[in-house]
Amino acid sequence: MADLSAGIILVDPSGVIINANAAALRMHGIKKLDELGATADDYCQRFCLRYRNHQRLSKREYPIMRMLAGESFPDLVVEVAPIGINEPRWTHSVHDVVMDEDGGDADCFALVIQDESERYDAEARFEAMFQANPAPALILRLSDQRFIRVNAGFAELCGCSRDAIEGKHLRDMDILAHAERQAHVAERLAGGKTIPQVEAELPLPDGSTRFVILAGQPIEVAEQPCMLFTFADLDPRRKAESALRASEHRSTTIFQMAPVAMAVTSTPENRFVEVNEAFSRLTGRAAHELVGRVADDIQLWNDAGLRCSIEEEIEKRGGVRTCDVRVLPKQDEPIDCLVSAEAVDVRGERCVLWLYQDVTARRHSELELVEAIEAVMKDASWFSRSIMDKLATLRGTGPAAIPATGELSRREREVLELLCEGLDDKAIAAQLELSGNTIRNHVSRLYAKIGVNRRSAAVIWARERGIGGKARA
Repeated sequence: MADLSAGIILVDPSGVIINANAAALRMHGIKKLDELGATADDYCQRFCLRYRNHQRLSKREYPIMRMLAGESFPDLVVEVAPIGINEPRWTHSVHDVVMDEDGGDADCFALVIQDESERYDAEARFEAMFQANPAPALILRLSDQRFIRVNAGFAELCGCSRDAIEGKHLRDMDILAHAERQAHVAERLAGGKTIPQVEAELPLPDGSTRFVILAGQPIEVAEQPCMLFTFADLDPRRKAESALRASEHRSTTIFQMAPVAMAVTSTPENRFVEVNEAFSRLTGRAAHELVGRVADDIQLWNDAGLRCSIEEEIEKRGGVRTCDVRVLPKQDEPIDCLVSAEAVDVRGERCVLWLYQDVTARRHSELELVEAIEAVMKDASWFSRSIMDKLATLRGTGPAAIPATGELSRREREVLELLCEGLDDKAIAAQLELSGNTIRNHVSRLYAKIGVNRRSAAVIWARERGIGGKARA
């Protein structure tokens, strides 16, 4: 007995504890035999035994008492603690041995104890971690392919209780039926080998499925080979992707059906990425003629300098609003537009959304009104002074609407004077010894500053303020 690793307690048929080896004493946390108790009754008074489900054993259910009653119990697992201690200190696997010399009544009983505390403690820690793991998981016993453990995460994923899954056969809830590389996965499972991550449609009790990634890892539970399956729920991602596709489809539909001309360009070169039908109608160019090209390639704007300054403003401030520009269609006359633009993200790429509002008809109407007012004011002696002031305001010459001549730079005033003399851009460039592009930029800024959009209106504005002489012959 002294050399055995198993604990041995010898009990006389009368219930007297005869002897116990050191292993048995150690398994009860004592050093002397008398601390075990003189009899089986004393033992029951000194130690509290519980089943693994923490249910306390009655006195007659104690292994030592069952042994004395002639009842055999192979490998009974109990939790043991001294009386007064609530938490169990040891886990014992106990069986009985009856000894007799002549084949008659028992001469002695032996209680054989194996200390399983470490194994069961490890299993308890694993069970706690398994249940606390937020990732859905379940364990399949390979010998009979039944699910023996289900954590809360998997039960929540399936929308049912753990009891509804534990004990089920794999065929009743075939988690691998709709997995990628199904044959390969089945082969790995049959061989008890690691199953790498695969996408699968997880069947749910209500008949629906859920899109997941699953992986399998071989483990042992209670010395039995098992497979631990873990899952990652991809259904929210699939729904988000579906919602994103639907949103992009709606945005594309709205973009294409919008009556306002719109275009999307990629930064930093501002190449056309997408244009709508209204933009194609405005420019007289089909989408395939525009996508991948920049505005200069097709001479879309009459003033490249103005376009560059607007693009710089977008880069600095993220957008511009209602800028006066002139668009050059493929065949028709130039079109006056109000342009607004905003920096946006399109599928993770920084782009610019452009809106072109055709105001040509409105500008023509405004000019016709101005010309009518000019014709009336040539002989306005019969008008009252108040009516003259109102006509001047409508014409745009009121001091509140138009900046004073002092706001013009020296170079802008020189350009304006030469415009009044009837010189074109090329002649003005030669006169001032500047490039044609620089003159066009000065003219564009001059138009924006005095509130006009063509040469004749600028000349009228200047002469009304005493700028410039007579036109050259």
